[in-house]
Amino acid sequence: MIPLSDFQKIGIGLSGFGVIFLILGTVLFFDRGLLAMGNILFIAGVAFVIGMERTFKFFFQARKAKATGCFIGGILIVLLGFPVIGMIVELYGFYLLFKGFLPIAVNFLRRVPIIGNVLNLPGLRSLMTRVEESSSSMA
Repeated sequence: MIPLSDFQKIGIGLSGFGVIFLILGTVLFFDRGLLAMGNILFIAGVAFVIGMERTFKFFFQARKAKATGCFIGGILIVLLGFPVIGMIVELYGFYLLFKGFLPIAVNFLRRVPIIGNVLNLPGLRSLMTRVEESSSSMA
């Protein structure tokens, strides 16, 4: 088990609540308030987990300018009152930012008991394999 500091534990909790708020905001017909809270909590959680300096360096690298622009632009579009368009732009930016982590996340999720069984179903298995291959070849 990896030892975590108290700040990292708080960050994991904030990120988890952020994801929950984002899911609820999407399920409840793109509720602007829930989506905004989810975005804020997720970014705060990332900052707590890896630290402010590393978070800043991660988001503001020159090669990730397009991804960061889409991610932050999507958040702003959600806050301005266009949640569907904002979430599409934000998801594209999120994919560009975190595509290097997708193969690791898919392999981890395949080992989780219930989720792993679902991801190993024939249709989803081929889809996850394609996502994994495309992400690893682009990274």
